[in-house]
Amino acid sequence: MKNDIHPDNYRTVVFKDFSSDESWLSRSCAPSKDTIKWEDGNEYPLVKLEISNTSHPFFTGKMKFVDTAGRIDKFNKKFAKSKFAKKEEESEND
Repeated sequence: MKNDIHPDNYRTVVFKDFSSDESWLSRSCAPSKDTIKWEDGNEYPLVKLEISNTSHPFFTGKMKFVDTAGRIDKFNKKFAKSKFAKKEEESEND
């Protein structure tokens, strides 16, 4: 194994998947500004996750509906204000 290529700031952290509300204690060097009190009464850094093996459809076998319509509308609204959208509107009117 090569020397001096692994991080030396490993510490105990809590990973929390907010989609499934599952938490687990592990060692990591992932940065975190938040902390959480764990079951043993100690406070640990908290690494927030949107998806993990406890909520991913591949591992759970359940499909979860994600509201992408709001994201698409937001993108279209933002794109409508750009210079590219105005060119498309003009070419449609011709």
